[in-house]
Amino acid sequence: MSEGERLARAALTRLTEPGDEAVGRWLRQLGPVDLMRGLTGAGPPPAGARADRLAGCRARAAGLDPAGDLAAAARLGGRFLCPGDHEWPTQLDDLGDARPVGLWVRGSPDVRRWALRSVAVVGARACTGYGSHVAATLGAGLAERGWVVVSGAAYGVDGAAHRGALAAGGATVAVLASGIDVPYPRGHAELLGRVGEQGLVLAELPPGGHPTRSRFVLRNRVIAALTRGTVVVEAELRSGSLVTARRAIELGRHTMGVPGPVTSGLSAGVHELLREGASLVTGAADVIELVGSIGDLAPERRGPVVPRDLLDADAARVLEAVPGRGGAGVAAVAREAGTGAERALAKLYELQALGFVERLGDLWQLADASSTSDTPKPPGRRPGARRGGA
Repeated sequence: MSEGERLARAALTRLTEPGDEAVGRWLRQLGPVDLMRGLTGAGPPPAGARADRLAGCRARAAGLDPAGDLAAAARLGGRFLCPGDHEWPTQLDDLGDARPVGLWVRGSPDVRRWALRSVAVVGARACTGYGSHVAATLGAGLAERGWVVVSGAAYGVDGAAHRGALAAGGATVAVLASGIDVPYPRGHAELLGRVGEQGLVLAELPPGGHPTRSRFVLRNRVIAALTRGTVVVEAELRSGSLVTARRAIELGRHTMGVPGPVTSGLSAGVHELLREGASLVTGAADVIELVGSIGDLAPERRGPVVPRDLLDADAARVLEAVPGRGGAGVAAVAREAGTGAERALAKLYELQALGFVERLGDLWQLADASSTSDTPKPPGRRPGARRGGA
């Protein structure tokens, strides 16, 4: 890209609003230099541009200084990326005409390489302690496994996810609705400083740009497109994080939700997302199984193995046939278990050695421990057991 085109794109980030599909269409048709000239009155206006829009652009044009903006970013250790640059994350191209005009970046890592192995973790600003804990654990777990955690640096879930990744010494990216030199919220200035040192801070607005409600919503499309998948941790039914998740669905990305209490309004949006087909996840391993490569499988989950689980089928049936109190003879046990008397007797002796049953004369009953627990007493002679044959 020529220097003139780069300057024109930098100027357009100040002249126009993020995500404007009309601007994206004109940019595709005219190129950045001619579009910038047309919007500022230095050339023919783009086809279909309304007079009020042109007037607004010309008003903004009075303060244009793209070279100054590039210099301001450089002083922060930042840079301005354009489509076609080697470092440009090409998955943003999936946004079509809503693709960013360019990205202002603070931080040294390669944006394109990091984006290829990234997951968005988003959710409620006013999250509960549960939501904060889950987000931080997810952030740390993903970072420890070599994944980049992307979020919006807001209070609540976003901040917890960033902190979790940073605490694990991993990679994290903050996508802002302001300029890369304008920390928002102000209370996260220190956090964003750490993200800029250890990871990346990205923005569509030029240095000095301030956030607005609409810019927050439009920022979410970048988070959704930039990453391999989006995880929502706590969200009300009307939540910006659900906008991110649904945009991820439209883009064909993996969309996931962490369930919460059914009595919590902060989990209602997540549960609705799960009803719509998002994948339920409970930890980093679940997320990586969805967004990772073949072989990145979450460990199998099962309850604890108890001694009864290790019995063969015949022994298990015989054990089920032994009464807890009063005892039963071999014939009764065999009949209840549906097996022959000799087979039942052999299994009873085996169960006695394992501590599951005890013998009382000619009768057999569950050992005391077995009558109340799946954990038998140590093998050996039980009080009251007699020696001898059946």
